[in-house]
Amino acid sequence: MPIQCRTGCGKNAVLKRPKTGDALCKECFFWAFEAEIHFTITKAQLFKTGDSVAIAASGGKDSTVLAHVMKTLNERHNYGLNLMLLSIDEGITGYRDDSLETVKQNRDDYEMPLKILSYKDLYGWTMDEIVAQIGKKNNCTFCGVFRRQALDRGAALLEVKCIATGHNADDIAETVLMNVLRGDIARLKRCTSIITGSEGTIPRVKPLKYAYEKEIVMYAHYKKLVYFSTECVFAPNAYRGHARALLKDMEKIQPTCIMDIIYSGETMAIKEEVSLPKQGVCVRCNFVSSQAVCKACVLLEGLNKGLPRLGVGKSSKAKKMLEEYNARERQNKENVPTDNKLDLALKELNLDDTDSSKKGSCISRKGKCRTGLCSSKNATLDSKTEDVSCNNSGNTCCSSKEKTQANGEVANPKLDRLLEEYGLDDRSSSNDKQNDKDESDSEEPKLYDEEEENTCAGTCGSLQVGF
Repeated sequence: MPIQCRTGCGKNAVLKRPKTGDALCKECFFWAFEAEIHFTITKAQLFKTGDSVAIAASGGKDSTVLAHVMKTLNERHNYGLNLMLLSIDEGITGYRDDSLETVKQNRDDYEMPLKILSYKDLYGWTMDEIVAQIGKKNNCTFCGVFRRQALDRGAALLEVKCIATGHNADDIAETVLMNVLRGDIARLKRCTSIITGSEGTIPRVKPLKYAYEKEIVMYAHYKKLVYFSTECVFAPNAYRGHARALLKDMEKIQPTCIMDIIYSGETMAIKEEVSLPKQGVCVRCNFVSSQAVCKACVLLEGLNKGLPRLGVGKSSKAKKMLEEYNARERQNKENVPTDNKLDLALKELNLDDTDSSKKGSCISRKGKCRTGLCSSKNATLDSKTEDVSCNNSGNTCCSSKEKTQANGEVANPKLDRLLEEYGLDDRSSSNDKQNDKDESDSEEPKLYDEEEENTCAGTCGSLQVGF
């Protein structure tokens, strides 16, 4: 005999809600699910009328249901929100490239603008390249840290008021268990907050905080929403998997344990004498961090220096590794022969003659810039920040920061110190000879040859003044 819907609508029930145990029909389940999310949004005052909200879209069930529900509630209750999708491409072959196609489908279905940022563009690394360096044990540390900061970067580009993430009740309960097992008091207090973010940063909100994962799957199934269900190829080795397995076993015994764990995290009291780190901004990237240098910058520096495990583990271990690396670098520099040291120093000043034809020179109409230090013509035209001008009256190019002496040589304090250090500064005698020659010469010397006229004008732009 079919079971009637618990609401008394007269329809037959098609499902049993995991959260409450009520037997409901599809329409009543949709109404109850959406009504609970609306209650969560209004009670916590997550949004204000006219706000621009970026929905973190991965193509999975959580972000797809969040985008659908946010669009539905925005129209039904007249939130007045400007919704858009923000997706991060971690560079995981066989996983993220396929899920991004689902995100693009959601963009078309929900008529929301989509912004995609990649790890490769932001950090110069993909997750496939990072895993090749670090292995499959701690790769989720890199992905989680980089992804959180990438969302902040994307939100700043879109100029939104907040980021809506698809974290559900199961995710938050798992995070509480993980922080308890690791003894992380600071994150334990922060992970249950429905709004996270320090002052001056773009906050993140969790409209699905009290929605069970099973109910999200049911909603997507009966609504026939398009989502990507494949698990990340690197996820099986994640520490979160153990907390998830523990939570599922507990849920079989007591279905309300998910809400109980979240409530425990919300009401947990911490002794006053316990000092907790305060969230601020990183001194390097100016994004949210609880330390002077954020975790993303530490991990990225380790990758770039060939120390992929620099940011993995305790900060004292990372500091020791960095000190050892710097000591090796100093030792390597000390072991370089004197001639090689001079060559390296000249390369650092971009004054190596072997590379002058490729970079650091400008090819103008009839010849090469006399200074040899100007940027190329295209680079000068493309640069919008560099202030470049020419002094036609003196026929000197001012595009370079260096000053030209009377004998036509470029005055470079760094080069002078290097030549003096290695005993190669013999320009004083040549300058004296040049001065004697100038005194005996009655004609006014030419500052440039006829064939090289307007060579700097090709870079700086010739200035014509008409009267």
